[in-house]
Amino acid sequence: MQHNLEGRFAVVTGATRGIGQAIAVRLALAGARVLGTGSTPAGAAPAGCEYRAVDLSDEDATTDFAEELRIEAPDILVNNAGVNRLAPFEEMSPQAFMYLQRINVFAPMLLCRAVIGGMRKRGFGRIVNVASVWSMRSIAGRGAYSASKFALDGMTAALAAEVAAANVLANCVSPGFIGTEMLRAAVGEEGIKKLLSQVPIGRLGTPEEIAEFVAWLGGPDNTFISGQNIAIDGGYTRT
Repeated sequence: MQHNLEGRFAVVTGATRGIGQAIAVRLALAGARVLGTGSTPAGAAPAGCEYRAVDLSDEDATTDFAEELRIEAPDILVNNAGVNRLAPFEEMSPQAFMYLQRINVFAPMLLCRAVIGGMRKRGFGRIVNVASVWSMRSIAGRGAYSASKFALDGMTAALAAEVAAANVLANCVSPGFIGTEMLRAAVGEEGIKKLLSQVPIGRLGTPEEIAEFVAWLGGPDNTFISGQNIAIDGGYTRT
């Protein structure tokens, strides 16, 4: 599918690998100027994209970056950066719980808050927050992660209700089991085999499949989808 994003400025957080990298590449191929973030100064965005080091667990650093975006005024914001920690609820420390919330919910809130003013003034904006199938259902050990992703979904729905009339459309996408380093680190290869037995399509998704939909959802061809949380999961959440 061809997406025309010529003249658009897109920001993608967590763009150095996995889903974020694929999204940044896809937006750049569609003609957008793309700024990707990573957590370290030594990181790098994909070829053809600009790079900015931002520690999204640090409120001051995130606030500073948000103020930059308020001035730079992106047309498209993709909040993709996220972290996951698995632990039984009784063993999840308050510090670990809050770490996930800072990166997965609070940082997107600060960035969305910074860009919507400019989007309203221009009469165009697209915000795509990358949630997870664990924003729709949950299992043991996912307490902190699901809490953050359910919160991201709720925040997006409320934001969409406030800004859609200005042609600023905000949505979540919720990837299922995607072949990324994050998934393999979280559950291991044996865990992946167990997960695939629950996926009707019978395979892992690819980062490029997520990126293709995000490029459409985040562009001008999307004219009427807002406030939604759309699963891209091979049928997992519907079983």
